[in-house]
This record gives sequence, C-alpha cells and structure tokens, in this order.
Amino acid sequence: MASPLDAIAAARATLARSGVAAVESIDAEVLARHVLGWDRAQLLARGRDPASSEFHAAFEALVRRRAAREPVAQIIGRREFWGLDFEVTPDVLIPRPETELLIEESIDFARHHPCALAIDVGTGSGCIAVAVAHVLPDIKVIAVDTSRAALDVARRNAASHGVSDRITFQHGDVLGGVSEAADLIVSNPPYVAESDASHLQAEVIGFEPHAALFGGADGLNIMRRLVGEAPSRLASGGRLIVEFGFGQERAVRALAAESGWEILRVREDLQGIPRAAVLTRGGRRNRSAPRQDAP
Repeated sequence: MASPLDAIAAARATLARSGVAAVESIDAEVLARHVLGWDRAQLLARGRDPASSEFHAAFEALVRRRAAREPVAQIIGRREFWGLDFEVTPDVLIPRPETELLIEESIDFARHHPCALAIDVGTGSGCIAVAVAHVLPDIKVIAVDTSRAALDVARRNAASHGVSDRITFQHGDVLGGVSEAADLIVSNPPYVAESDASHLQAEVIGFEPHAALFGGADGLNIMRRLVGEAPSRLASGGRLIVEFGFGQERAVRALAAESGWEILRVREDLQGIPRAAVLTRGGRRNRSAPRQDAP
C-alpha cells in the first residue's frame, strides 16, 4: 500500500492538471494531514509508512473536491487567521492574510487610546471581531452582518475562542441598526466590482458568498455608506479602519475627503498592494455622536 507521501505527490500532479495554482501545491499535504489527524512533524516522521485503504479512499475523495476548485478551507472547514483557528463554511468569506492589517492597526490604536467598544461591520466568520477581542481583553465588540447564517458561524468561532461574553452579534446592514458610539470601527466590506467577476479565481466566484464579495458597479457601494454612516457612530478621537481592493486607493481617498475624513495612513500587503486605510475625524467631536459624558 502506498505511503501518505506517495499519495500526496500523486495528488499534487492531479491538482496541477486540474488548474490549481502551483502556489497552492501545499493543499495536497493539508488534505492528507486533515484525514490522518497529523501535524506536519508527524507527517515527516511517519509519512513513508504504508497507509491504510481507508486513508486512501478518504484522501482521494477530498482531492477530487479540490480538483473541482472547491477551496481547501471549505473542504476541511477551517482556516487560520491571526494565529487562531476559525470555522469556515460556504456562508462566509475565507479569512485572508491581508485582513490581518486591520488587526495590527486596531492593536496599535488601542495601545495609544482608550478603547472600550469596537464595531466590526460585515463580520462574516467573525475573524476580525474575535481576533480583536482575543488580543484586547478589555474591549467589547459589536459584530454586524446582513447574513444570519454568517452570524451563526461567527458566534461559534467566538465561543471556541472564549470571547462570546464580550461580542454582541447583530443582524443589520452596515451601521443602520447600531446606536452606540464606538472608539473603533473596523470593516472588510464587499469591495469587488461587478465587472471584475470574470477575473476572479474559480475557487472564489464558485464557492464564496457573492453578497460578501461584490460592492456594486465599482465595488465601493458599501464603502460609500460606511464613510457616510460612521461619523455618527464614532466617538471623539476614534478610528475607522477599512480594507479595500486592488486599484481602489485613489477612489477611497476621494470618498474619504468628500465625507470629511482624514486618512492617517494606507497599509500595503506583502505584495506591496495598498489594502487598508486608517481614517479619523480629527480632534473634533462628531456632532451627531452621543455625548460620552451624558447621564
């Protein structure tokens, strides 16, 4: 009987023939370790031993799913984000490394500014809300999403990381149902332009929720609403931290300026692509925000 490492080598060839990107060649190993219940050290130590027929049958079934371009995170039902393990289903976007920029900026802000309440707009899997609550033990978070199914996933992720008591999950659209004024508003909104649908990977367009991907004709419909609604939900001196798409920096800067925001900085991902912006209203108290010293 062939070993797990032999099976992985054969699976990599199968995936390559199916059009799975070479950069994702590790997927075969991830699927094998998922079936075996092994970490990488165990695979290296025992990977040359003969594998059971049960392993081969289960592994080949998962490889067929991946060859059909189903994302590996959905196949195994999880993805790591900010060093934490998150449940992933077809109801939520798969957490991506560039979104960790939002967590970095949230932590940096909280180090220099009292931060009691954050709002996560479009929480999806809850990866932002849970990571922020996990790293900042004194903060409370309101996590908002239009999808009840996504909120169910986010609740389970919050419970698995022990932060359920500090996150309120709210079914709503952008900030329309939120009355509190937060010190921090964070969002990875839908930002793909509808015209770019044909350019998306098969894994994305075929398996991830379109409502969480597409932001209208230019991809900025939700961003427009967010920069318009956020001033009345942001406490004095607070921050709005948002993710945006490839080639959208100039448009985001224009939207911010039109709405009276100042962009403190723009962060680039590991490929040098601008991906996140940190916005402030300056030292002025937002006129429509509730007074923080009100009885």
